[in-house]
Amino acid sequence: MVAGQDGRPGGGDGRFTVAVRPGPEPGTVVVELVGELDHDTAEPLRSALEDAIGGGARRIVVDCAELRFCDSTGLNVLLRARLAAQGGEARVELAALRPQVARMLAITGAGAVFPRYASLGEAFAGPRRE
Repeated sequence: MVAGQDGRPGGGDGRFTVAVRPGPEPGTVVVELVGELDHDTAEPLRSALEDAIGGGARRIVVDCAELRFCDSTGLNVLLRARLAAQGGEARVELAALRPQVARMLAITGAGAVFPRYASLGEAFAGPRRE
């Protein structure tokens, strides 16, 4: 599924998009973010994460390789999803953070609560971080 900020299919037009696909391991989901995540664009991510958690995903890896910006609203969506996932003994993990997004996580202290990987490939290459 790929959804733009208005809920319709999105893509390479510069708007925020979310693409969800099964991960390479059973029970995993990859959520790919493209563009700028802020108050006006957060709903597709919120919905995608709720659907993944509600659908029984045990591990949700958020691919941030193309996420150019994330504000406090986007961070709150990720943090709330993390808490919801933990309630069902699942995990939300972050992969391929760009420097500006990694810095925001570091400044807020939120980076410490998410398992993070340098790339999506690294997230699935070895044993999971606990």
